[in-house]
Amino acid sequence: MTTFLFLSVLAAALLHAGWNALVKFGPDRFLGVALMAFLSGIISTVGLFFVELPALGALPWLALSMLFHTGYCLFLSRAYASGDLGQVYPIARGSAPLLAALLSWLILKEVPPLLGMLGAMILVSGVLLMAVSGRKTASAMSRTTLVYALITAMFTACYTLSDGAGSRASLHPISYTLWLFSINGWIMGMILYWKYKSSSWRLIKAHWQPGVIGGTMSLISYGIAIWAMSKAPIALVAALRETSVLFAMVISVYLLKEPLGKMRALSGLVIVAGVMITRLG
Repeated sequence: MTTFLFLSVLAAALLHAGWNALVKFGPDRFLGVALMAFLSGIISTVGLFFVELPALGALPWLALSMLFHTGYCLFLSRAYASGDLGQVYPIARGSAPLLAALLSWLILKEVPPLLGMLGAMILVSGVLLMAVSGRKTASAMSRTTLVYALITAMFTACYTLSDGAGSRASLHPISYTLWLFSINGWIMGMILYWKYKSSSWRLIKAHWQPGVIGGTMSLISYGIAIWAMSKAPIALVAALRETSVLFAMVISVYLLKEPLGKMRALSGLVIVAGVMITRLG
């Protein structure tokens, strides 16, 4: 993995943590997720006029990914409805890279370099350690919240694999990203209207600014990830993206005033060590 690619994925991780924090700031977690997806979809639709159509080989992956992204948005909003950012985020992200690595090995026959995979495993171990410490130091997490977070992780692993394969098949990662966000955004827009009906437009007018900011951050963040997965092993990119948990910890402690314990600080050091070893790989 080149230095530019490495730094780009870290930037994508920071943006991912940022838009998740914006969801947590909002009064309605589903509204936050759906509105960001819808507005990023509108931005992407405009961008479609400037890119080519995806290659035919990418269309099955694109269709599959739309289902996974919709499930991800729905269950992430449910998890945030009852859990703190510092609790939900590490669990929702932590187990996804290992599952993505397993799926990419079984389906795509892709095996990352040994040192890179070792770093990825250390990084993910730090993420999971943070999830455990988050459950102990923050307010008690309900079983329902935990289940929603784990289901979110499953959807994350599935769309990571499908988008990694789709970006390679499309030969044009930017085009693939814009088509994905455009279609997914309009799907989430229809769900948003179905849920809020006559009050939808009022809610959009009231929250469009953080929605545009978060939606743009989400679009750029995942666009970078899709491009990176077309250049490097999916498992390594997926693991490196989980440094977003480290950024989310900083946001949750300093902006959202959630508690920081010794275990969470230790897990942050483990994540940093994993990042360094992954870079060497």
